[in-house]
Amino acid sequence: MSYMLVIGNRRYSSWSLRPWLVATRFGIPFEEKLIPLDQPETRAAILRHSPSGRVPCLVGAGAVVWDSLAIIEYLAETFPEHAIWPRDPLARAHARSIVAEMHSGFQALRSACPMNLRRTFAFRDRGPGVAADVARITSLWADSRARFGADGPFLFGDFTAADAFYAPVVLRLLGYAFPLDAGTAAYCAAITELPAMQAWITAAAEEPWILSADEVDA
Repeated sequence: MSYMLVIGNRRYSSWSLRPWLVATRFGIPFEEKLIPLDQPETRAAILRHSPSGRVPCLVGAGAVVWDSLAIIEYLAETFPEHAIWPRDPLARAHARSIVAEMHSGFQALRSACPMNLRRTFAFRDRGPGVAADVARITSLWADSRARFGADGPFLFGDFTAADAFYAPVVLRLLGYAFPLDAGTAAYCAAITELPAMQAWITAAAEEPWILSADEVDA
């Protein structure tokens, strides 16, 4: 089977990072097609692959799958030999719950602190909504680690889809210099030290595009 994963700019496209990280981490072969965002030709270029006009989109083996979560679910079903979700039913249900919360929530953090691998920011108060989002996320991480993460450094011990979904949050917490407790800092280090994450960050540094909408004031 041959797949193409259509993504946006690595510096900014948090949704693209998620399925890319899963496919790369688990060794699922794919061809990557990067379409620069916010360019005059962007929408037309994406629509040639994704019916939603958004990235990411996975194409191949007769499938066209858009939306990060849908792509990851498709990969988990197509490659069951990989534990993309935790094998234990209780852990898997918990993982799906926290992924669903990430998929639909935390709008304050997303809006105030867009993913930006071009630069880092000094910490400052970004409002009660952002503070509440960060507190909720770090409590989810601590709870998942305490209940299911004894066998490794990730949320469920081994790396799973849940870690991929929260990887862009790790980059936000570090990029905007949020103060971190020891457990949160250790989890963030585990994510950023992944070879796949290092490859994404290195490639992001080489991109020429700057998206003004994601260049928030320091």
